[in-house]
Order: sequence, then structure tokens, then C-alpha cells
Amino acid sequence: MFTEIQSFDEFLKLKNEEPALLAYFSTEACNVCKVLKPKVADLLQQEFPKIKSVYIKSDKLPEVAAQNQVFTAPTILVFFDGREYIRKSRNIGIGELQLEIERPYSLIFS
Repeated sequence: MFTEIQSFDEFLKLKNEEPALLAYFSTEACNVCKVLKPKVADLLQQEFPKIKSVYIKSDKLPEVAAQNQVFTAPTILVFFDGREYIRKSRNIGIGELQLEIERPYSLIFS
């Protein structure tokens, strides 16, 4: 489900080309991230299948995290038409995330 980003250029390209992109920032040491990631994947698959999802290891690609002002894990950024619409960090509720994505998603894909 998640595509792992390998470079800053790859991230920029996807952010600019995809109509909807969810970026999941995490680190190897983050245990909350490991529990949350499959829940986010399920949410996208069931409710928002047209959102492209990418996984960024902040400790491996610090420039991608820094350019997006991501300083904690997990952090989820949702972009529509290349612009950041949603930013969630640390304690992320799946229901809350779903409610925030619904409106911009329906405007773009309906």
C-alpha cells in the first residue's frame, strides 16, 4: 500500500503530480508508528482509494522531513493538488483523520 520514498526529488515529483498524496513520516525506533501505519493503510484502501500513499523514514531522509517541517514521529501530511491540507502528529486518531480527509477528497474526486 505505502510506497517507500528513496529521495527528496522522488517525493517532490509525487507531491506535484498526484492529485492527492498522503505522506507518512516515521522512524525505525517509533513503536506507535508501527501500530498506526496498517490502520492508516486500511483507512485509505477502504475510504480513500485514490489517495497515493508514501512512507518516509525521517531518520534515513532527514532532508525530506526538514523541508516539510516534520520533527516528530509519526507525522501524517495530506496534500491535495500539491498543497498541504492536513497535518497530524503524535497522537493521531483514525476517525478524526477520516473526517478531515472526506471533504477535500470528495471535492477533488467527485
